[in-house]
Amino acid sequence: MEQKPLKNEYVYIKNKERIVNLQSLILQKLSNYFLEEGFKWILPVITSKVTDPLWPDPGASIEKRLEFEIYGEKVRITQSMIVHKIIAVSLFTDKIFTFSPNLRIEKPERKNTGKHLYEFTQLDFEVRYAKSQDIISFVERILKKLFIDLMENGIYRKEMECIKEKWETYDSMDIESIYGREWEQILANKIECPVWIKNIPREFYDYQDPLTGKWDNYDLYLPGIGEVLSGSKREILYDRIIEKMVRDRINKENFMVLLDLSKNGELKDCAGAGIGIERLLAWIAGEKNVANVQLFPRIPGVVDYL
Repeated sequence: MEQKPLKNEYVYIKNKERIVNLQSLILQKLSNYFLEEGFKWILPVITSKVTDPLWPDPGASIEKRLEFEIYGEKVRITQSMIVHKIIAVSLFTDKIFTFSPNLRIEKPERKNTGKHLYEFTQLDFEVRYAKSQDIISFVERILKKLFIDLMENGIYRKEMECIKEKWETYDSMDIESIYGREWEQILANKIECPVWIKNIPREFYDYQDPLTGKWDNYDLYLPGIGEVLSGSKREILYDRIIEKMVRDRINKENFMVLLDLSKNGELKDCAGAGIGIERLLAWIAGEKNVANVQLFPRIPGVVDYL
């Protein structure tokens, strides 16, 4: 006699089927939008001698960085393709995007946040000669288009009505003065529509005005989920990059290609961002835990068989 699945197993499987269908549709739509906008689709970088240091980003919580040796050289697993994106649009083509796997071994205490994974995918993109507002306007346009297209495909949640609203912009210093240093955890539960947060102290590659000290960067926050996108105008001047690397105790030897290009004036003004696919999918699907939208969850502190 054929064994029937238990009720809970049936509900679990049906929800995963729903997520797979929704994920496929979202990836198709986003890919098409970028291609229609003239972006070149490149393949991701998995291992490299250089990757995002994720320092001194106040939101980082990395327990260890994965390094190993191949062909007599030490390489790292990609934590972000930021350096590769800057080089790509400086040397090869003006607009690129990729779906980049990121491996970040988060501290186990983030197991129960519902917002963190140790393995996830970013829709990474970069644009030569773009300003911050160019990227912000582009993101709003494609995400609002995505929400409209999904609703036309019968996928509707009341929260998606934010397409009709203006997405407000706030300075991180103002938000911190209201909610305190843990504002990131609080903000997601206070907002009803997506909001932009600007001027966030971060890594050396985000542009910082040498006169005002303000950072020309921008993060997009979704209600109940938190940060879904992080981006900036890029720092390309050699002296400024070196100054910030020294300030932040960054090992310059890990970024010699970027530094050589900068020193020779070969880095182009650019801006870009990375969209967390799992967080975006979770918000659209109405899931409170981003692990629920992964077929094989990668929860901090937990190593499953699959």
